[in-house]
Amino acid sequence: MLHAVTRLRDRGHTDLSDSQTLELLRDIESATRILTSVSVATMVEASDRGIPDQVGVGTLKKLLVQTLRLSHIDAGARVAAARSLGSWHAVDGSTREPELACTAAALGAGEISTDHARGIAAVMKRIPRLTPHDEVRAAEEILADFARTGSPDDIPEVGRAILAHLDPDGRLTDDYDRQRRRGISIGRQRPDGMSPISGEITPTLRALLEPLIAKFARPGMCNPDDPDSPVSGARIGRDELSAAARRDRRSAAQRTHDAFLAILRPNTLGAEWGSHRGVPVSTILTMSVHDVETASGVATTATGGTVPISEALELAQVSQPYLLVFDHGGAALHLGRAKRLATHDQRLALIASVRGCSRPGCDAPASLCATHHVHEYAKGGRTDITNETLACDACHALIHEGEGGWKTVVMGQDSEFAGRTGWIAPPHIDPTATPMVNHRHHARELLAAALANIHRHRESRYQEWLHEHHPPPAA
Repeated sequence: MLHAVTRLRDRGHTDLSDSQTLELLRDIESATRILTSVSVATMVEASDRGIPDQVGVGTLKKLLVQTLRLSHIDAGARVAAARSLGSWHAVDGSTREPELACTAAALGAGEISTDHARGIAAVMKRIPRLTPHDEVRAAEEILADFARTGSPDDIPEVGRAILAHLDPDGRLTDDYDRQRRRGISIGRQRPDGMSPISGEITPTLRALLEPLIAKFARPGMCNPDDPDSPVSGARIGRDELSAAARRDRRSAAQRTHDAFLAILRPNTLGAEWGSHRGVPVSTILTMSVHDVETASGVATTATGGTVPISEALELAQVSQPYLLVFDHGGAALHLGRAKRLATHDQRLALIASVRGCSRPGCDAPASLCATHHVHEYAKGGRTDITNETLACDACHALIHEGEGGWKTVVMGQDSEFAGRTGWIAPPHIDPTATPMVNHRHHARELLAAALANIHRHRESRYQEWLHEHHPPPAA
């Protein structure tokens, strides 16, 4: 096998056409995925034979570190994958089905990657232990089937929808579990003066922190390397902030650090925090009237997070967040205006309905987005809620008339997603110019698509079985 790979490496690829190059990339990826499955089976075999004990290292992880010269993190990840994807043996010698059987089968067929498998495993670990076994198996089947055609980046969204379905009111995973896991640890200060920080925060703390971070960690804000960088929460001119952003060379993590530093300074805590992208810096919570009536489910924040309904209602009582409740149909408010800039209420309505950047595949939350006219204002597009959507700065820049430009349209009434914003990719991405909507901020849509796909597969298999065992009578 190694000889075959070496020959492929040495042969060169300059004689391949573009389509052959792409096909080779696909084949290599499929082979890599299948080899990962083989590696899992080999690790299980090594463990069953007791090889770690025989060579004196004691654990499978240490065997991988020393034999394959892997890092402890990589070795740990591979052992964790083997635990959930391998066919281990019971005490009586019988072979047990993999913990994630559907995921293991998809990986062995080269249909999903290790990132898919890792994402599925992370979701499955969050399923409450009191969940019935058949529902756990169904959840894994849905995730594995989605992974065959979906992106690993979307698996957490599908997982959140599944978890919300399995435990909508927190009776299986309640606040006690979240409070038990909460904590922020500041490690020992190192010789260079730096200190590591880690931990897990509750949904409520995240909902309160995120709007502040979105404001103070924005490019150009609170930059210690720039003496002219805005540092307070008072009203800041757009030109001033844009100029500071162009001078900003910090990473996102560095901006977050500097934002915390600015927020904790006494002069900042006592100041008015102002607005961010047209709305006050405050927690914005959206929920459906059904969730309010049943006191179950979760509220969604403008930054893409979720807060249990019970905690969201408490926040609304004791603080000043913005709370938007949608009717059973989920219809957005119809607010029209002749001026170019969206109103404060329109912005809130867009945050509640669109939730984030509307370009397919983008996961930027609403707090990082600007209001975009689907039909250009300069060409007669109105500043109405029906002609507005959200787009992050990077995706907004993709919309233009030149070569490689994207276009946006309002999906028609005959569409499954009527009224939503459809994005038309340039010809080199999609020659058919088919408008596509973004499902990444709407986890239930991703879950519905996965369920529909499973239903189609089962129906197809049933029809094949029916045709094989009960063929139609000859004419």
